[in-house]
Formats: sequence, structure tokens, C-alpha cells
Amino acid sequence: MKLKYDFPLRRWNSFGINASAAVFCDAASLEDLRSLLLRDWQLPRAPLLLGGGSNLLFTDDYEGPVLHVGLRGIEERADGGDELLLRAAAGENWHGLVRYCVERGWGGIENLALIPGSVGAAPVQNIGAYGVELSNTLVEVELMDRDTGNIHSLSAADCLLAYRDSIFKGELKNRVVITAVTLRLSRRPKLEYSYGALTAELQRLPSADRNLRAVFEAVCRIRRSKLPDPAVIGNAGSFFKNPIIARERYERIAERFDAVPHYPLPDGQVKIPAGWLIEQCGWKGKQLGNAACYERQALVLVNPGAASGQDILNLARAIQDSVRTTFDLELTPEVTIL
Repeated sequence: MKLKYDFPLRRWNSFGINASAAVFCDAASLEDLRSLLLRDWQLPRAPLLLGGGSNLLFTDDYEGPVLHVGLRGIEERADGGDELLLRAAAGENWHGLVRYCVERGWGGIENLALIPGSVGAAPVQNIGAYGVELSNTLVEVELMDRDTGNIHSLSAADCLLAYRDSIFKGELKNRVVITAVTLRLSRRPKLEYSYGALTAELQRLPSADRNLRAVFEAVCRIRRSKLPDPAVIGNAGSFFKNPIIARERYERIAERFDAVPHYPLPDGQVKIPAGWLIEQCGWKGKQLGNAACYERQALVLVNPGAASGQDILNLARAIQDSVRTTFDLELTPEVTIL
């Protein structure tokens, strides 16, 4: 392990923010990770665990150690005929794992293609897209206790997965590090393409061609058409969660605005796309200071090149104020703000 001091983090966060870490180190093994977590750093802030840096907004330098979780490895854990269990280490690239599974004909996570970040970050957010969430396939999460270095595991049920939420954002926040996940996949997957633009993409194909790879490729096309590549323009994907509200509140909004897009949920509540709310407030394609709201998707805040983390945060707060004033709804960031 090599410790690097006053380390620039620009390439380690997808917003491309110029921030630095007091100390940076890559943990490529469980032994490295345990040693770094138990070290007496004598710094103002506790260790920050970093995966792909795709869900972070640095508003200042980080006055503590930043530990990159570089654990790698993908392995079949069990084979039950049509089903199999697959274990992936936390440092694996998420999209790379999706592609790995599709190439082998293993279905279950193809709708989650091109979601940026690492495998270890997936359960924290219960990542989801196009009608599928990680909770549909997650079996188990392996963890390291930050105080003791001990390894244990949680079943998917014990992870308390919900819409962009989990126990890792609540009770276990800053107490554990995810080291691996186990997924249940299928060799005869039931494809899900009933969601918006994905339906239109797949309906262009003959029924016989609507297969696992077709779903994967359609998701990639849609995401690339709507979302900017972080390598070209800094962003963290969707900045806000879609609000989930009582049906009565939705109906009051629908009385005031025409054709409000919405998705009824099994519990009777209604999800409204945050991007639509932001667009109705006039923010799509607009710039505030050095930060901007992406011209193709209002839910994405971008760094055109010179934005600071504070610039992005100022834009986010201005958007929240507009949505609050116009719709009496609160937008909650998906991104972790530091």
C-alpha cells in the first residue's frame, strides 16, 4: 500500500471537481482494507470509502483519508440449473458486470446497464432503471465492520432495500464497508421492457429478436441518447430522486397541470419524475454560475468544465427552491454531498 498526500481527486469523481484528499490509498485486498480502516490517522475527518466516485459531490477538499475500494473478482457460487448465484467483489465496475452476465446469457440485471459506479455502491442506492431494481436479484451483501475489521454478511431482506435507499444509508451508514455482493441470475430470464422508452425500442424488433442482448443494447442506446458521458462532461447521472407522494397529492397537482407523468406504485402511492418537475420550472438547459442543467435531461446537473462543487450545490438548491414553490414538493438529492 502506498499512501499519497494532498492527492488530487478530479479523476476520482465523475463531476470532475477539483478537490484533494489529505491522504489517498488504494485497498486492493481485504487485508489492505482492514489495515487502513484500523489505522490511527489522526486527521480531522474519518476515512472516506470511494468506489467509482460516480455518486459524490465534493464541495471542498477532504481533510481525511480517502480509501479506494479496489477489491476485484467475479465467481459463480452455485448452479441450480436455470438459476445461478454470482458473487462479485465491490471494486468491480458495475456496467462491466452487467456486460459480463449478458455475454454469458445470464439475465436479471440487463436493465441496469450503463449505470456508473462500482458493484459495492449498488446496494447502497438500490440502483434501478427501466422497471428493475437491484433488489430483484440481490441475495447477500458481504461487509467489513469499520471498527473491528471483521467480515460478516447480510441477506437481501436485512438490507432494507427501498427506492434509492437501504440500511447502508441509515443504521449502517459509516459503520461498514461493502466488500462483495451475491446475485441470483437466470439462464432463462423473464425480460422486462414495459417501461417507457424501452418499450418503444423493443417493439421495433420482431418478437423472436427480443432477447437478453437486445434489452441490454436498447438500454445502452437510450441512456447514451439522454445522459452525458462523464468522460466528456462532468456529471453524476440523476442528481435527485423521483418524489413518491400520496395519490391525493398527485391528484391535486394533476388538477393544476396538464398531462403530469406518473407511475402508480403497488402501495397506492405515486411516483412523479423529478426531471419533468425541473423542466416545468424552466431549468432544462439553463446555467447558473459555472454549473448547468443538462439540455437533454433536466434531472442531470453538469460541470461544463469550470464548476466547483459549490457551484453545483448552488444550482441544486435553486432547483429545489423552484420545485418547492411551484409544486409544493421536496426534491431529495441522490448524490452524496461532501
